[in-house]
Amino acid sequence: MTDTSARQDWAQRIGLPSAERLTGIGALPAPDGLVAEAGTGLVRLDWRPVDGALGYLVHRAADEGGPFEPLDHLGGDVLAVPHPPYADTLVEPGATYFYRVATWSDGGAGPLSATASATPQPAGPAPARVVVSVDTTAAPVPLPDVWRRMIGAEHFSLLVWDKPGPGGSDVAAEYAEALRIVRDELGVRTVRAHGTFLPETVTVRADGTFDFAGLDEVYDRFLATGLRPVVELSFMPLALCADPGYTVFEYHAPVSVPTDWDRWGDLVRDLTVHLRERYGADEVATWEFEVWNEANLEVFWNGTQEDYHRLYEVAARAVKSVDERIPVGGPSSAAAGWVGALLAHCLAHDVPVDFVSTHTYGNAPLDMRPLTRSFAKATGKPEPEILWTEWGVTPTHFHPVNDAVFAAPFVLRGMKSALATTDALAYWVASDQFEELGWPPRLLHGGFGLLTVGNLRKPRFWALAMLSALAGGRVPAAVTGDGAEATVEALATATGSTVDVLVWNGTLDQSKIDGSAILAREVSVTVAGLAPGTYSVASARVDAEHGNIQRVWADLGGGDWPDDRQWDTLRAADTVPSEYLADMEVGAGGTASVTVEVPMPGIRSLRLTRR
Repeated sequence: MTDTSARQDWAQRIGLPSAERLTGIGALPAPDGLVAEAGTGLVRLDWRPVDGALGYLVHRAADEGGPFEPLDHLGGDVLAVPHPPYADTLVEPGATYFYRVATWSDGGAGPLSATASATPQPAGPAPARVVVSVDTTAAPVPLPDVWRRMIGAEHFSLLVWDKPGPGGSDVAAEYAEALRIVRDELGVRTVRAHGTFLPETVTVRADGTFDFAGLDEVYDRFLATGLRPVVELSFMPLALCADPGYTVFEYHAPVSVPTDWDRWGDLVRDLTVHLRERYGADEVATWEFEVWNEANLEVFWNGTQEDYHRLYEVAARAVKSVDERIPVGGPSSAAAGWVGALLAHCLAHDVPVDFVSTHTYGNAPLDMRPLTRSFAKATGKPEPEILWTEWGVTPTHFHPVNDAVFAAPFVLRGMKSALATTDALAYWVASDQFEELGWPPRLLHGGFGLLTVGNLRKPRFWALAMLSALAGGRVPAAVTGDGAEATVEALATATGSTVDVLVWNGTLDQSKIDGSAILAREVSVTVAGLAPGTYSVASARVDAEHGNIQRVWADLGGGDWPDDRQWDTLRAADTVPSEYLADMEVGAGGTASVTVEVPMPGIRSLRLTRR
């Protein structure tokens, strides 16, 4: 497929059914207390959370009597949001909008709430104001590093790629370097990639045994990066396929059901034994084994949901027969689907499941804890971990949002949302060295990578780098004002001598990829509880003019690939420098205030350091 619409056809996840239900999770009531608050260029919605909800589906109408339709923020995937508040920025100032909200559970959307309405305001002579109040008198608590637990990447066999790459690049060297960059600069610990059983990594000998020599070479090179793999048990070796011609991606990965389920179990068992023998039993016991990828999409699986449950059960039992310590899980599904159904199957048949894994794009991840807690309660076993093994700003290949500043605050919104609800939120993917639907045709082509071909850092990368730079433990950072906690959000941390505040301004509404002046905000950051003394204030930012490699490339004339001179200029600009703002004297009251403008989209970090 070469045109954008064709790429979007199969990548689109909207409307996938989610009718499964884990035993003990029933229909949930509509949320109470819906409030619609008019803001500048937005309507801010808030409501009381419902116990047991995975999320909430916002509906909107132009008339009080309806019809009410789900509000589509154009993210291309699940429309339900995990929690309030929510900012509707798909609005025209002066028009009145009517809202109702449904609770989202494993069975889909429930009944609608009562109606609330608001009329968004036009822009004033100056940006609307938001206040961030940081309290350093509170004891710092650990900041869960859900972004470091895992990241996605193209199949690991790119580490042995020996053909010329996009723009004349060295694919293997750049791919390995990208992994080292996310390890060193973001603190990433594990990497998930498709295709453990690709033809170049695993073959079936004439006597029916499995040859893992290709995988050995790939894993040896991968482990040399200092990272650990997520062993995705995919795809099906050709010799085991019921339909060898049923494939996906440009590299023709076989995604057929097996002809013999016992042979699938033999493959997984022999792989597990082999990995333990080569890399050490204690080391492999720390690797997650994930069964397949997105079997709820026909493009990745020609079987039924029941067939997937069998695939999972055979694989999980095979892994555990070798080493009970190895964590195994699934369903590795698209659009947060099939999670409840897999847990119900494991409950009914006493199948091991150490983690649940699923994917979503264009939105913050749903809260799957009601499902995992219900499972733990029903079985008396430990609660499975929740691993979002793919997540990103869009599911669509070659989408311009992937290169845009818009995606940077989106990343921070998702990560903050996930801090309390997940164990890992793995951005998909590290590098634009990526083959799935064709190699990159130009430098900035809307690739999924945090890093370009050539390993230039995109705005999304800088968002994670700024998150990783927060020092110390988390302290409260309350946000009030126009769009508070819906477009403008914040995190704060403190050590004995520094306070870090990270503020961002973004929306889920992808009609505003190029930004929105009416959503810009003046943000006053007030830090209380400081010891008296002199503080140096430094700042860094990501916006249209900062940390935006897309702007630098456009200023150089754009085009397909840089020449040597342009590469030098791009690499020199591949930074987000710290800017000195001022020295501040903090008196006995222990309070300091800094006011900055944060465009939409935009990120601003502040560091107060006591001298």
